[in-house]
Formats: sequence, C-alpha cells, structure tokens
Amino acid sequence: MPAYRTIVVGTDGSATSLAAVDRAAAVAGDSGAELLIVCAYTPATREETAGAEDALKDEAYLVRGWTPAEETLRTAEDRAVAAGAAKVRTLAADGAPVDVLRKAVADSDADLLVVGNKGLNTLSGRLLGSVPSDVARRSGVDVLIVHTT
Repeated sequence: MPAYRTIVVGTDGSATSLAAVDRAAAVAGDSGAELLIVCAYTPATREETAGAEDALKDEAYLVRGWTPAEETLRTAEDRAVAAGAAKVRTLAADGAPVDVLRKAVADSDADLLVVGNKGLNTLSGRLLGSVPSDVARRSGVDVLIVHTT
C-alpha cells in the first residue's frame, strides 16, 4: 500500500482530540505526508462573550471570533511537530465539524482522515450519530479512528 500524501486530523482542543493529533502526526512522520490540522468552530454571539470581555478587558480578543480555534490549533501544531510530523498546516473554519472536515479533505486532496473516537460509544452517539461515525461514512477517503479513552 502506498504511503499517505496528505492527512487531515480534526481537533477541538480536548485531550481525546489531541490524542488523535498525536497519532496522525506519527503516521504523517512515518509516511512523509503533509498533516493538515483542522478545528471547526462557531463564533460566539456578543451576548455569549459579553461577560468574558468585561473581565478580560484588553485581552477580550481571546474570546472573539476564531481566536479560540487558533489557540487550539497552535497547541495541536506544537504537539504534531513533537510527535514527528515535518510538514504541518492548520485550518480554522466556521461550521459543523463533519462538514468542515469533509471540506478540508476534499480541498486538500487528502487520502487519510484521522479523528478520535469520542462519542462513538455513547447512547446519543449511537442514536444521533457522532463525528467519527459520520465522517467514516461520508468522507470518501481512508479514516483512522483513534481509540482515545
């Protein structure tokens, strides 16, 4: 089987998603693939951030727009490099996680998508679907679901 060329991994900053980043980085390092780390987000409304902005004052930018996603990506990128990935890019995109991941796979012509297994073994995940199960069914590329719990 040929080595992967482009690997996409999703993260939300949780410990389980960062475990998926670690595994994706190791695979990317072993295969010489480019790693694209993706964080889906939905910007908070003004009402949702008002209290935090009052408390943060000059640092209120930390809770606005895509800044929380960018912080998540910086952390994930550092971990990916430490785990062996040599070529790393990041992407923060507004939208539902499954949609953002599928678009990132298509736009980057990825041949592997890596996600954590969070939600697969929950009742709501079995009834309503979860990010790992939805992307495994709908991504159109190889999917590695990392056991993170």
